[in-house]
Amino acid sequence: MKLRTRVVALPLRHRFTIAHGSFAERENFFVELEHAGERGFGESSAVSYYGVDAHAMAARTEVLRPRLEDWDGADPESLWASLLPELDDDRFTLCAIDEAAWDLWGKLRGVRLWEAWGLSLATCPPSDYTIGIDDLDTMVRKLEEFPDFPVYKIKLGTDQDLEIVTELRRHTAAVFRVDANTGWTAEQTIEFAPKLAELGVEFVEQPLPPDDEAGIARVFADSVLPIVADESCLVEADVDRCAGRFHGINVKLTKAGGITPARRMIGRARELGLKTMVGCMTETTVGISAIGQLAPMLDWVDMDGALLLAEDVADGVRVRDGRIEYPDTSGTGVTWTRP
Repeated sequence: MKLRTRVVALPLRHRFTIAHGSFAERENFFVELEHAGERGFGESSAVSYYGVDAHAMAARTEVLRPRLEDWDGADPESLWASLLPELDDDRFTLCAIDEAAWDLWGKLRGVRLWEAWGLSLATCPPSDYTIGIDDLDTMVRKLEEFPDFPVYKIKLGTDQDLEIVTELRRHTAAVFRVDANTGWTAEQTIEFAPKLAELGVEFVEQPLPPDDEAGIARVFADSVLPIVADESCLVEADVDRCAGRFHGINVKLTKAGGITPARRMIGRARELGLKTMVGCMTETTVGISAIGQLAPMLDWVDMDGALLLAEDVADGVRVRDGRIEYPDTSGTGVTWTRP
């Protein structure tokens, strides 16, 4: 087994703003595992508000080089479990390693992961396209750049949130989802929900901070729209805590620690009667292709990250007008294209 790591600066198509901050470039961390002529790839996006740094992820992975290069490619889940004690506080690094391990596992066996797991592409939901916070004219232009998506996710958390959704509604008949990224109060959420429902919004994602227990309970009881957890559902232990407090969960591979825990989180959520979604950070086709393997298990999916970039680094699973297109390539489907 050979290990290679990369840190790549990725300029965005547009400056991307959410309630947590604004950025025009991402610096992402990539892992490559090579064995028997096959190469597996994984990715994590460095997100400052989670205290994540791409170069730090590379340094932590370098410490693990002897163990990773000793891995035989046989069982990604066992590899994940063996690395967890050392990386438990760094699920982002673990995610990149886990995605690469699963990609290589599938390529060594000549099978796409969704096939190996007995899934069917007939059950894939469409992906949304995300409109970051900006002035109204710019948000409209962002929507019109990708006019044929059946679903748009609108980032909110401003003093004109209802005006934003009202204006965007004038330009499309598509379904809307809104994501306040913890930027609202319980009172705002309950007040906004009926108006948002009238504007064709299907759910609200993480309106309140995770530590606002009383507010979350009020919103769950009184909101006319479903509420989906994101910042409140980071790792496996959080899924049970979301039952009776949210209507669904949004699993992020980067925050959970990769494909291995994400599959378990989705399964547990279904047992608890929660709707399931997997979302992306600002990831290239490497991370998006990993998410694509899970799409047939989901009610909703948000895998537009590569579309937000000015440049990509790989070929693989693509999203076109909301449709998920899968290559014939085995594993997660990733082929590295950057020199």
